[in-house]
Amino acid sequence: MMALRKFSILAIAALLLTGISGLSHAAGTPGPTSTTTNLPTTCVTSISLADLITCLINSVGDDTFSTVDLTTLVNPVILTAPTPLQTTTFAPMTSNSNSGTSTQHYGPYTSGSPDSGTCGNDWATDTFDRHFTVFQNKDGSMAVVEQFKDGSFVTPAPVGDPARMSNGPSPGACQTSAIPQGMVNDGVTGSLHGYFVIPLPATEYQTSMSPYCNATTSSNANCDTTTFIDTHFTPCYGAGFCSATTFFDHYVAPAQSLVENEWKNASADRGGNSGDIRSANIP
Repeated sequence: MMALRKFSILAIAALLLTGISGLSHAAGTPGPTSTTTNLPTTCVTSISLADLITCLINSVGDDTFSTVDLTTLVNPVILTAPTPLQTTTFAPMTSNSNSGTSTQHYGPYTSGSPDSGTCGNDWATDTFDRHFTVFQNKDGSMAVVEQFKDGSFVTPAPVGDPARMSNGPSPGACQTSAIPQGMVNDGVTGSLHGYFVIPLPATEYQTSMSPYCNATTSSNANCDTTTFIDTHFTPCYGAGFCSATTFFDHYVAPAQSLVENEWKNASADRGGNSGDIRSANIP
């Protein structure tokens, strides 16, 4: 994925905490729905914040969860949920007088990044809008969902990137083998979207509600995951004390004489990696 999202490389070295395997479409089969929410009853009765977020993903599917307005999606649930979240939703910079918070939305922040593949090389240059939604439970537990919307990519990675490889291995070339199985030509373009789910440790607390990506400098320049989290909360992302434990990213590159034109880069709980953006197979 993107430079700040080097999980493809980490997946080869350490299976990215949970491992990478199988298909990445894991929308799940919708269960019984609540008559007041039109979402599975299990979402309404979810006890933990992690269970609630997972249920929301399963209820709409990974692709929709990547691009939907999460505050709008969550509100019908919290209106009837007895445990997870209160009904109060507030925007950044607005004080909250209640003991718990439903969601806070930040962004969009226009961003760009190199994109890493499973062979360790950076194979593309990505542009996208970052959206961050902060979830907080009544019990004080928090999680940040980062969405990557309206994204596009072009091969190869930016000039000057040390991991750039022109006409190099395709993003999924090393999913099943340490020896690259495919390559992608320069100039291939396509679209992308995705999300991160980042649980915050119990020791974390929010330090800022600044609407800027960088709350310290009041700037949106060079926005990335580390900057947002470490300037809005007690720092944990840059030091590795918190991370994206669940992720999903979907790339599509129509036509262009590709052997494969769709790649999903996902954590094991969302089905793992599948497909590729590949110009040719390597014998």
